[in-house]
Amino acid sequence: MKKIALFLVLLMALGCEKDDICPDDTVTTPRLTIEFFDIETIEDQNPKNVTRLRAQGVDNDNPVPDLDGTSRKQKILLPLKTTTEDPNGESFTTEYTIWRNYQVDGNGTVTGNPDVITITYTTRNEYVSRGCGFKSIFENITMSVADDGNRWIQVIQTVNDNQIIADENATNFNIYH
Repeated sequence: MKKIALFLVLLMALGCEKDDICPDDTVTTPRLTIEFFDIETIEDQNPKNVTRLRAQGVDNDNPVPDLDGTSRKQKILLPLKTTTEDPNGESFTTEYTIWRNYQVDGNGTVTGNPDVITITYTTRNEYVSRGCGFKSIFENITMSVADDGNRWIQVIQTVNDNQIIADENATNFNIYH
């Protein structure tokens, strides 16, 4: 009986692998990386802060973490949806309102200059590990900005012609303002 109990304990200990738990530092589905630059010096590639930058999904009142309008940023990471397809079932679309000079006064009135960007892409799933499961790889990414007559985003430039987001280590788009 003791041999059977010892065998079962040994079997349970050997049945678990270290990849059964996804480590915190493992990037699964990456976010879109955007850097901001000065429109006056496009050829020099001078980074430029966006003051009081706020980013929030269209039809969503909650800001993206760390993009709540209280700080200035030269680089941001935006999550992309992987659950809402277009009617043809071929691509995904994510929209964000990105504010420059975002501010709320004592009466709750919001001021600043919002621009709406639309990001369109396709996805494919890639296996990471048993503990982490799959991650989405984003491909064929395009980005545009709606013309509201008061755009602070002047130019959106892709970094690569065939844009693929597989990790968060490289910038995907440059925005000039």
